[in-house]
Amino acid sequence: MKRKWIVLSVLTLFIVSSFSLGALAKDQSVTEKDIVDTAIDSGDFTTLVAALEKAGLVETLKGEGPFTVFAPNDEAFEALLNELDITAEELLAREDLKDILLYHVVEEKVMSESLEDGMEVKTLSGKTVKISLNPTQVNESKVILADVEASNGVIHVIDKVLIPEN
Repeated sequence: MKRKWIVLSVLTLFIVSSFSLGALAKDQSVTEKDIVDTAIDSGDFTTLVAALEKAGLVETLKGEGPFTVFAPNDEAFEALLNELDITAEELLAREDLKDILLYHVVEEKVMSESLEDGMEVKTLSGKTVKISLNPTQVNESKVILADVEASNGVIHVIDKVLIPEN
């Protein structure tokens, strides 16, 4: 009976410590990856990553930062392509692609708890986006996942591509 108790205790300790170490390792790996690598690893931002590559912005978003990226997922880009009735290749060939992408980036780390209803945030394009709460939105795009931390900033996943007004 005593032997069973010892084996059970050791097993319990092993299981608890493996969960704790796994959680720690996961947290560590998330914060070691920059914004671009975090987006690539998620698998939900293939069009965004392709656009960043085409526009020459990968190195910028791998930089020190901190940055906040309002990141449209692949579904958001698909909706835009359907709305504009263009292909992904045509989107990537747009002359204003870089400006569109910079309109999604803020040169500071803005976590969701620091957002205020009606606040305007200046993007790297030089234009501002307006934040609304309940539900949390950037212009007309809803934030569907907030506060995805990276080593050089944070990603907020949005459901529409932000197009700056001319």
